Amino acid sequence: MRIKNVIFDLDGTLLDTTEGVLESVKYTAEKLAYPVLPPKELLRFIGPPIQQSFMTYYGASQETAQKAADIFRTHYKTETLLRAVPYDGIYALCDILKENQIKMAVATYKREDYALTLLKHYHFDQYCSPMHGADHYNRLKKEDIVHLCMEEMKGCTEDTVLAGDTSGDALAAERAGIPFIAVTYGFGFKDEKDSDEYSNIGSARNPLQIADIIFHY
Repeated sequence: MRIKNVIFDLDGTLLDTTEGVLESVKYTAEKLAYPVLPPKELLRFIGPPIQQSFMTYYGASQETAQKAADIFRTHYKTETLLRAVPYDGIYALCDILKENQIKMAVATYKREDYALTLLKHYHFDQYCSPMHGADHYNRLKKEDIVHLCMEEMKGCTEDTVLAGDTSGDALAAERAGIPFIAVTYGFGFKDEKDSDEYSNIGSARNPLQIADIIFHY
């Protein structure tokens, strides 16, 4: 059965959100009197829940991690949310998929209200429906968000694929029972060898290669 539905991750797949996210991470760390981490470690904050990142990289308690999340989210929403850049070729990809009557959706671990603001600002709402993100306390897992999209798209495990740039995306696809396209131009996977540690139907070095993988699946 051919692929009829594509679910995209957001950060590192549709948009390069590096500047906005890292500026708010630095601000939060300073407010909590944490040292600012080296750039390579800061990049690891892009994608996972912010609470998890502060516990992992700063050893924060759950209570402090939630406080960090509140500080981060306020600053991100009001100061840096729209500091993002669409990846070269991403709109051309969306046009190709639309022309071929392939439905598109977004499933992200970014909080849903922030995700919707970003996606609408950069006009991805003209291509993607539904668009879902995380709840405030990250109770939903990534695969839960993927399932929400699948239900609304009326997609099944045989005709739906998830495209994302991290191991979390790969595992979410596996748990949802759908094929995975590994993106290597984003924040997570750096090359095909890196992405091949996880089950996938192909790796994309740029957005247009996602279309090639879909049409040859």
